[in-house]
Amino acid sequence: MNKSKPLFATPASAYYLILGSVIALSSLGLVMVLSASSVKSLRESGNSFSFVLRQALFLILAAGLAWVAMKLRYELWKPIAQVSLVVSCALLVLPQIGGIGKTVGGNTNWIGIGSFTLQPSEFAKLGLILWCALRLRIHDERASEGIASNPATLIIPGFMLVMALILLGRDLGTAVLVTGIVAGILFISGLALKVFGLLAMGAAALFAALILPSANRMNRFSAFFDPFAEENYQGVGWQQAHSIMGLASGGAVGTGLGSSKQKWGSLPEVHTDFIFAVIGEELGLLGTLATLGLFGILILGIFKVAINAQNSFDRYVCAGIGCWISVQVLLNIGTVISVIPVVGVTLPLISYGGSSLIATFIALGYVLGVLRRDPQIASEIRQRKAARTARG
Repeated sequence: MNKSKPLFATPASAYYLILGSVIALSSLGLVMVLSASSVKSLRESGNSFSFVLRQALFLILAAGLAWVAMKLRYELWKPIAQVSLVVSCALLVLPQIGGIGKTVGGNTNWIGIGSFTLQPSEFAKLGLILWCALRLRIHDERASEGIASNPATLIIPGFMLVMALILLGRDLGTAVLVTGIVAGILFISGLALKVFGLLAMGAAALFAALILPSANRMNRFSAFFDPFAEENYQGVGWQQAHSIMGLASGGAVGTGLGSSKQKWGSLPEVHTDFIFAVIGEELGLLGTLATLGLFGILILGIFKVAINAQNSFDRYVCAGIGCWISVQVLLNIGTVISVIPVVGVTLPLISYGGSSLIATFIALGYVLGVLRRDPQIASEIRQRKAARTARG
């Protein structure tokens, strides 16, 4: 009698790695949103559960849309990708329209829908990735036919258009994130290192031009070196100083779930951009390492899908999604531990926010769909499901 192979030694291992890590991170996110937002929620609505109930609704909607993305046939993604740049740009224009756009924290990158707010740039990230993948598929086809092709010339014009619209809303954090995504995609496409280096220097010059004339951005940039300095602590260094306090007070095992002191008003955006500090405070070093481990599993699983993808379009989309989550996690946690300036991005799957959660789930649904379109993996998933049913 043949023994079955261990789960993670099978073709479907990436599917279960991704699915399991997403479930674990989303569950952790709900718990931490409840803990981090309870004080703010009670003050604003008289109900400690208002934020987490919204997050739960967002999660249900996100899971449904991820299921649709997973089931969507490959042939339908190409026409979506063909219009995704136009749709992304249209979404990014909406916040600049009077009566629709909403300014939050100095950035005009939100639109109001009743009592809810939507951040179009979250969906524009996925739209840009789909468009880039379609353009780079053209590059691969040309290369296979011996035709000279430069991947940068194919996607830089569209990238610059999206960047201009993001910066129109003064959202430097999203601009940095989108730049990281496109840089990752270009690197994976095999762009010559000399050209890649020149583009990197150009991007650095652009961000320097955006930061240097702004006193607020310069102060933020300098504050992360020493947020506890007298000139920083009461101002631009406040968030990072109290984030470090929260992390430091957690020790190895944390102060206990729900016992954060920073959420009582010392740390702004505690349930969104700085939720990792609450994880460190309440769950300790072990909690933060477990969170990083789950993100590591998720990201490795996504890149494994990209490497094994059966066509270049799937490969570039999955690689772009992997870069998206990787860069966003690095930016968020780098801000929380004060190794980079405050850039204002959420922690994927964990921070409060419907736009980020829904867009991320749709992207992950695409990745799972790539796996399920593989006949061998689909067969293994069916066999394991049948075996569980038989045991039950």
